[in-house]
Amino acid sequence: MENHSLNTDILILEGLKVSPESSIPTFVLLLLIYIFTMVSNIGLVVLITMERSLHQPMYLLFCNMSVNDVFGATTIIPQLLRNVFTPISERYIHYIDCVAQAFCVHFHAGASHTVLMIMTFDRYVAICSPLRYTAIMTSRMVVALSVSAWMVALLMVAILVGLSVRLSRCRQTVLHPFCDNASLFKLSCESVLINNIYGLGYTVVLLGSSLGSVTLTYLKIAVVCLSSRNKSLNGKALQTCATHLTVYIIMFVSGSIIIILHRFPHLSDYRKLASILFHVVPPALNAVIYELQIKAVRQKIVIMFTRNTGGEMTQ
Repeated sequence: MENHSLNTDILILEGLKVSPESSIPTFVLLLLIYIFTMVSNIGLVVLITMERSLHQPMYLLFCNMSVNDVFGATTIIPQLLRNVFTPISERYIHYIDCVAQAFCVHFHAGASHTVLMIMTFDRYVAICSPLRYTAIMTSRMVVALSVSAWMVALLMVAILVGLSVRLSRCRQTVLHPFCDNASLFKLSCESVLINNIYGLGYTVVLLGSSLGSVTLTYLKIAVVCLSSRNKSLNGKALQTCATHLTVYIIMFVSGSIIIILHRFPHLSDYRKLASILFHVVPPALNAVIYELQIKAVRQKIVIMFTRNTGGEMTQ
């Protein structure tokens, strides 16, 4: 067993299953999505950084999401692109690289929830305690919330992946489009009871706290809006909250589909597709949703393009 375990440092990654005739369309589609994700998210972070009028807690906290989306897409898509034209039997990956990718995959997923939770807190303070908003959401608070979101996800995922790394290995094939925690412990012939218990607890705590905080916060916000007669305040609250909820629902539903499909082994191909979509679709949509729905951001983008167009016409 020990000798065989030593020979499993090089793994075979199943990768993305595509027919030869669909390889080129798949490659082009993934490449365009990746470029779009990078440009939209990095562009939004640059815009918020350069425009002093956007140096507000809501926009600064959103930068965490854009950074996480860029991180998540980069973790998955480049490798999928490399493997599109590579036969499955030749899709090799070093075990250490597989562990690193698994960590990054779960770190992105965990941070997606924790970042949305701190953004929910910001909206709660802004709408339910508007007079105290500037006193509560100081620069120090924004930094503290951002650091806590990243550190909580980092700690939880480090334990999750660490429990899988401790296991010896007796298999070489990763039956998934990319490496994740389940792929790692399935390489072992040892008992994975502890992994399953912690994985279940991890999922319950992360999804439970995420869903619970968002639900309770928006119920409270709804009560405040219904009891307020300020139509301007209600309109602004609904706009920003609807944007935030749309992003959260897309992320939560896509993540929940993966968890549900785990219960049906005969639907493994659909689960693999859903896991890819989780790391591809939300990162591509999040920045666009915020850019289109939030008036201040939309106006700055229009002004920037108008200025550039005017400058080109002058030249």
